[in-house]
Formats: sequence, C-alpha cells, structure tokens
Amino acid sequence: MKKLSITVITAFILVLSGCSNYFDSGNLQNAGMLVETSIHDQPWDKKGYEGLLAIEEQFDIDVYYKEGVETQQDVREAVDELVNNGVNLIFGNSTTYGQFFEKISSVYPEVHFVYFNGGQFSENVTSLNFNSHAMGFFAGMLAGEMTETNHAGIIGAFEWQPEIEGFFEGVTYQNPDAEVNFKYVNDWNGQEKAIEMYETMRDEDVDVVYPAGNAYSASVIKEANEDGIYAIGFISDQSEIASETVLTSTVQHVDELYKLAAEKFHEGDLRGGVLTFDFQDDVISLGEFSPEVPKDVRKMIQEEVEAYKDTGLLPNERVTE
Repeated sequence: MKKLSITVITAFILVLSGCSNYFDSGNLQNAGMLVETSIHDQPWDKKGYEGLLAIEEQFDIDVYYKEGVETQQDVREAVDELVNNGVNLIFGNSTTYGQFFEKISSVYPEVHFVYFNGGQFSENVTSLNFNSHAMGFFAGMLAGEMTETNHAGIIGAFEWQPEIEGFFEGVTYQNPDAEVNFKYVNDWNGQEKAIEMYETMRDEDVDVVYPAGNAYSASVIKEANEDGIYAIGFISDQSEIASETVLTSTVQHVDELYKLAAEKFHEGDLRGGVLTFDFQDDVISLGEFSPEVPKDVRKMIQEEVEAYKDTGLLPNERVTE
C-alpha cells in the first residue's frame, strides 16, 4: 500500500496526451483513492479504503490513497501524481469530487474517474449512487415498531438525504401514532452539533434515534447507550458499539461498489454516467438485529426487505387486496 504526498508534477499533464502507450498493457493498471479527511475518520472512508484493498488483492495491482484532498487544486495535484504512478482508475470517496472530476476529466482521457452519490458525469466520469430511500424506510419501520414513547428522531447530515424521507415514511407506515423529530447538522462531520441535537431529542422523549451521518453516528450511539435509548446504525454494522442499543444498522457496502466498478472498468464495461444501486444489488443491507428486537418483528422486517427486493416496491407502495 502506498500513501503519496501531494507533489506538483511539472509539465506532466502537458505531455500526457502524447503518451498513449502509457496505459497500453491492459485495462486496469493501478487504482487510486482520494478522501477529504482521513481513511480512519469515519465509516464511509474506512469502507472505501477496504474496497481499495480488495481491488489490490483481486487484480494484483498497486493502489494508492491520498488524504486531505479538499479543493480543485488539491485534486489536480493529486491526480497528476497518481497518474504518474500508473493509475488509470481514480475513486473520489464523496459527493464533492463530482464537480472536480467533471472539470478536469477531458485533460485525462485515459483515466476513469468514479465518485459517489452525485449527478455530474462525463464520458470518463461515473457517479455510483446508493438508493438509500428504501434503507431509511426499513429503519423507520423498525423505529416505529420499537418506540414506546411514540417519538422517533433522525439526525441527518443534510436535508436532501433520501433516507430521511424514507425514515419518516417507514415510521408513520408502521406506527401512525408516532411522531418523527427531524434535525440537520448540515455537515457530514459535525460531531459536536449532532450530540447537542441528540440531547435535545432525548429531552423531548425520543426513544429511538437514527444518526444518519458519517462521522457522528458512533458518538450518538454511545450517548444513546448511556441513556438507555435505542439507536439505528449508519453506513456500517454498528452493533459492535452496543449490541442491545443498536436495533439494526442501514449498511451501505461501499467496498463492494469499489470492486464492482473496478471489474467493469477492467472488462471495458464502465461508462460515464449515473448508476444507481439498491438492496437488489446486494450493496445495501440491514445489519445485525439487537436481541431487544422480538423475533416476530425481525421476521416481519426481513420478509418486507425480501419482498422489496423481488418487487421493487416498498410496503406502502404495494397494492393490497
């Protein structure tokens, strides 16, 4: 595993177009990953890193990652350096990289850029999107079933997250008497603000909380465990934090999408565009259930997930006779 320091490679970009044989020995040469903070900071980046390691093992190639890449200039310098190391598949492990990749993609025609959960694309830029509405719905169903106060809460990073609407729909479908408390951190990494929001919810009788943000989900779960409040994990299976407190987790298998993208690229099948994945693609799942969740409730949720995978319809969308 190589970790590179950011270095400007003078004039390399100017001669890249004349080096058509630079990538001629196969499709996938080496792979690289850009993260805004650190691969150790949050579940999302950890999972991306795991995906990069899986690509390294599967294809027997060199892989590189670069941390602290936050601006267009950072991206330009990082991409220059990665390409100089034979990288022709670059992952940007956040939504932010879409705008950066779109601006520079034409300069690197031999490189394919991949990022997550965005709408920008070009011939060699692909956005991999999780259809997270459904996972939020099933989390909401479980919260609606398990709340004793009829108050469930979601602490979202941003209001546009599809899992937020899904959570609301799931809670109210399963328990029409329940109310849903919404709060937004407006930052994936706003841990202190998220804890303050959690404390407000706790004081308002919320007894099931869904912290839908990368960096702060674990911290909120720990607080909920101390207070005897249920929580639902986010991105990874967070039952290991507090197995009884965490009712389940909405797991996004970022590492599996890394492997899938690498396989498609290696086979010449990865195209620029926006690709969407869901439970049916085995890249979204629910984590382990808490022993606090009754067996009949577990069975009900699992059966509804399977029905969704078969039909593409959530419980509130299926017509019953």
